Amino acid sequence: MIKAEGLTKRYGALTAVDGLSFTVQPGEVLGFLGPNGAGKTTTMRMLAGFVPPTAGRAEVCGFSIEDRPVEAKQRLGYLPEGAPSYGEMTPRAFLAFIAAVRRLSGPERARRIDEVVGRLQLGAVLDRPIETLSKGFRRRVGLAQAILHDPPVLILDEPTDGLDPNQKHEVRQLINGMAADKIIVISTHILEEVDAVCTRAIIIAGGRIVADEKPAGLIARSRYHNAVTLRLAPGGDAAAVAGELRQVPGVAEVEVRDGAVTAFPRPGAALLTAIGDLAGSRGWALDRLELESGRLDEVFRTITTGSAPGRAA
Repeated sequence: MIKAEGLTKRYGALTAVDGLSFTVQPGEVLGFLGPNGAGKTTTMRMLAGFVPPTAGRAEVCGFSIEDRPVEAKQRLGYLPEGAPSYGEMTPRAFLAFIAAVRRLSGPERARRIDEVVGRLQLGAVLDRPIETLSKGFRRRVGLAQAILHDPPVLILDEPTDGLDPNQKHEVRQLINGMAADKIIVISTHILEEVDAVCTRAIIIAGGRIVADEKPAGLIARSRYHNAVTLRLAPGGDAAAVAGELRQVPGVAEVEVRDGAVTAFPRPGAALLTAIGDLAGSRGWALDRLELESGRLDEVFRTITTGSAPGRAA
């Protein structure tokens, strides 16, 4: 497992990471979330042994990252922020260099390089200097080196940063395909990534953990969880619809925003059937009627700022 105990990093008077403690088990894909400056990248660097902690400790597969760094690093693949590499090298030369560092040789070395080149679709750029590649291709080269030795632990800092939607989908599929028998920690600011690949999410703010649960649990915190939203056809009278929805039993509050009307349930109330029947009986012209699962961006904003969600009349 990955184990962090009281992990702390100070830079002079600034405390970037403040006493983080958590474990990550095989088969878990942990999303590490937080606003800019929250301490995500610093934590990733400490877990990978790239930056020493001021206090606390971290273990990878039972090996202390400070006391047994070689054994710990043999078992992890690390994609740093920005995917730094040797710009004058080609991907072919860079991956050969990483294979040598990881002590891969002979047929196994060739097999692993061929596999990651195919998985990350690097064939077309293998012999071009890395510094001439697009940000997306440089990111893929960085991910290729992280998984080259097939480690049991992956620490990926913004793995889809700079990728187009198709490339993001491919990388997420790759992560999902590896997840069953690995420990994967992903630092990300892309909330859809949590839904797409993570089995658990830790949110940090000000260097401290402010939430640690499954994505479904986070989404259930949203005030939109089990709310019903009606998106009116052009010309629809949102104010009139909102007025009628306020009379529906079980409706606690109604919000009108950007031509849509949302009814929020009282605790334990189910509104979808009643509102659907009302819309049909009144002949409301709707583009869509939907039961909301919740909105992760709203939960993230509320947790990290401590502010109440905004409401519209």
